[in-house]
Amino acid sequence: MSDVTITIRPNGPLLVSGPVRLVDHEGREFDVSGKEKFSLCRCGHSKNRPYCDGAHKECGFEAVDVAP
Repeated sequence: MSDVTITIRPNGPLLVSGPVRLVDHEGREFDVSGKEKFSLCRCGHSKNRPYCDGAHKECGFEAVDVAP
């Protein structure tokens, strides 16, 4: 099993840690080489999508997802 962990941050991004491939809907890869951790936008307001730039703090994004 892979050592990838995706952590859902309360009212914030998805924190990805571990070796992963990040691919768009057309199969093209984003360069995440050398990045041990990065955050993916959930609010849709980041100017650097798919990565988080902290815009969730200004747009009022709220989502607190928990496992059942």
